[in-house]
Amino acid sequence: MSALLAVVLGNKALLGFLASVIAALCWGFHQRLAGAKAERGRQAAAETAARAVADQVQNDIGALPADAVRKELKSWAKD
Repeated sequence: MSALLAVVLGNKALLGFLASVIAALCWGFHQRLAGAKAERGRQAAAETAARAVADQVQNDIGALPADAVRKELKSWAKD
């Protein structure tokens, strides 16, 4: 094991190659985490927008008189 370590540490080209492979793997992992964070942000924004629309619809329905609500619901109900 120490012989292998001595070869790796003694050969600057091999050491540089291994360092670049490790750096590329770390960069890829960082990019993957950044993409996941961005997707969570997009989903949160979409959920917030959907909640705002749902609240607006609920407010609009709450502002209608009861007779108008019944009439509107009848038009959507299956017979």
